[in-house]
Amino acid sequence: MSRPLRVIFAGTPDFAAKSLTALLASHHDVVAVYTQPDRPAGRGRTLTPSPVKTLALEHGLAVFQPASLKAPEAQAELARHGADIMVVVAYGLILPRAVLEIPPLGCLNVHASLLPRWRGAAPIQRAIEAGDAESGVTIMQMDAGLDTGDMLLVKRTPITPTTTGGELHDRLASLGGEAIVEALDALAGEGLDATPQPEAGVTYAAKLSKAEAELDFRRPAVELAARVRAFNPWPVAWCALGDDRLRLLMARAASPTADEASCSPGSLLAHGPQALRIACGPTGDQVLEVTRAQLPGGKPLAVSELLKARAERLAPGTRLGRTDEEATP
Repeated sequence: MSRPLRVIFAGTPDFAAKSLTALLASHHDVVAVYTQPDRPAGRGRTLTPSPVKTLALEHGLAVFQPASLKAPEAQAELARHGADIMVVVAYGLILPRAVLEIPPLGCLNVHASLLPRWRGAAPIQRAIEAGDAESGVTIMQMDAGLDTGDMLLVKRTPITPTTTGGELHDRLASLGGEAIVEALDALAGEGLDATPQPEAGVTYAAKLSKAEAELDFRRPAVELAARVRAFNPWPVAWCALGDDRLRLLMARAASPTADEASCSPGSLLAHGPQALRIACGPTGDQVLEVTRAQLPGGKPLAVSELLKARAERLAPGTRLGRTDEEATP
């Protein structure tokens, strides 16, 4: 077994907590945990610790929550931990070059994509939205750029036609924990080969916004189905249903019947017992089949259950989405 490394861990959300859990189960020594300051959450806007802080305190670890790592005082404090390496997972703060140079083995990042594809803020959702066949995690040696460092280790996983953003998030979080422990074991032993990222194939995963969750049924069915799955569980794809919103949680592209080939985009077609069929595409000659949805005030349900309870709200001929005059091109 390789020698244990002294590790500073920096991360904030649930995704990062999975990597911290894996490190705590390894023989490496987590000497300090850095996470974002507590944020207001819930209806009462109560200051709430991050999942990483909660986990760290449960294990009696020292927790540090600086608002920035740019101050010399914060950097001096980090250096006093005497760590061999720093592991960064969805931390949310920029690490200045001075911080990257403090640990003798540098700083490693667990990134939720197959770099150089999907650098940036939302690699999980963008991979599904773009129709990628696979995703994965990359252990990267951090440098001063945005997800541009050398790659040390990669683990892959398929994206299926039913994979949601939430499912891929959980799968990659577990893979990330496995990968970072494997990488530290190797670095403490014989080492790892560093592979520079190729310039070809670079894409950027823009941060998700609630505004882009509204579906435009003039778009192709394949694109809409991918967006529905990518945005489940957040920000959740939706469309107008009269003055309300219908939230769409699972969907697939389907072929129209002869009678459906010239319907107005957004028209609710005759549906079967398992799916809502919505005309879509620039000329309404494509079909989006929705198999799981949520009406206002209700729970997320399979469409078969939704139709049993609220069939009158989803009758064939109902118009979903904004009208052509309301929608933007």
